[in-house]
Amino acid sequence: MTESFEDIPVRHDMQTVAFYNIENLFDLKNDELTNDADFLPTSVKKWTPKRLDNKLRKIGYAISNIGRRETGKHPAIVGLAEVENDSVIKELIASKHLADCNYDLVHFDSLDERGIDVGLIYDTTVFKVLHAEPFTIALTDEDGTPDYTRDVLLVSGILDSEKVHVIVNHWSSRREGQKETEFKRLASSEKVSDIISSLRLEDEHAKIIVIGDFNDNPNNDSIKRLVDGYDLFNPMETLRSFNRGTVKHKRQWFIFDQVLISTNFFKSTQEGFEFFKANIFDEDFLKLFKGPFKGSPFRTYVGKKYKGGYSDHFPVYAIFKK
Repeated sequence: MTESFEDIPVRHDMQTVAFYNIENLFDLKNDELTNDADFLPTSVKKWTPKRLDNKLRKIGYAISNIGRRETGKHPAIVGLAEVENDSVIKELIASKHLADCNYDLVHFDSLDERGIDVGLIYDTTVFKVLHAEPFTIALTDEDGTPDYTRDVLLVSGILDSEKVHVIVNHWSSRREGQKETEFKRLASSEKVSDIISSLRLEDEHAKIIVIGDFNDNPNNDSIKRLVDGYDLFNPMETLRSFNRGTVKHKRQWFIFDQVLISTNFFKSTQEGFEFFKANIFDEDFLKLFKGPFKGSPFRTYVGKKYKGGYSDHFPVYAIFKK
């Protein structure tokens, strides 16, 4: 199995915005404020420096090649899910395949009970951050106690001379059941709605990109409400099939990872970006290549068993063209 991409000419008129749930990127230290006991060198999972380095190298290689077939270069902006803190993101962008990509990062610690956050990395040569802000989702359990999940992250900036707003998400999982947890994802959807509304109050022509692991498919209410109510386009709607998705559970594919864009990315202007295409980055090197789960994401762990792969999700991306 090869880890090489053919030489493709760089397209200076194109930029890639991507999202990747990188499956539990934890550091090696015990943090009293996070539930990181499984990811320590002394834990059952034996999260060692060698295993962390392997993960950083592999995730870095994957990120560096998202959109490369179309643009000939690494992504301008990548939203991340399941990072413990900014120190592991710093290690990631300093790793072998990303060290020359001029990436910097945006990260805020959230109150998530698992100690995992969203973050964003960006190529400083093509994107300048103007504003970054986390938004907490207020949730309560049935007994009235607070239930903490990942924040929604807003990053506004200048991408190749045009202002864009990127909203990064990692909504509550379906672990206790799809219906039982739906209200949590609807609450996150409402928060994103509020963010979009406030952006458009400031600028009715705001160009907005919503990315994330939504733990819902494009046809679920939480996503449909955003698309239908806020003039967004979801290019992922047409990508799900019997044998393709971004995450696989019980032999079924789901497109939980998505990129939504404001429809003004279809309006042609002399200087501005237009939407070109979107896709799942499911190259063969990210998949299991044999066995009963052939074609599924090649994971770092399955339960407590170390597999040495990339992530349990495939990345997604959109390409914008001038």
